[in-house]
Amino acid sequence: MEISCQFSLYLLGPAAIGPALERALDELDRAKLTYEVGNMSTQCSGELQAVLQGLGAAFARMSETGPTVLVATISNACPVAPAE
Repeated sequence: MEISCQFSLYLLGPAAIGPALERALDELDRAKLTYEVGNMSTQCSGELQAVLQGLGAAFARMSETGPTVLVATISNACPVAPAE
């Protein structure tokens, strides 16, 4: 099943977010997900299991840096952006 997801992933505390976020996004690349990073959230799409696996891996990767929060909305009803 193809789904879309909007999520925010961030660290609690004083740690620099940039490098940790880049490592987390590397996990979405490994899961072969299409994604677009925005100012406040990231949108991605793909097969259900790939999205869930990618989000889990991104969360785990960022958690290596410090306390982490992941907020996500997942839908099979929202339009999925066509691959470019």
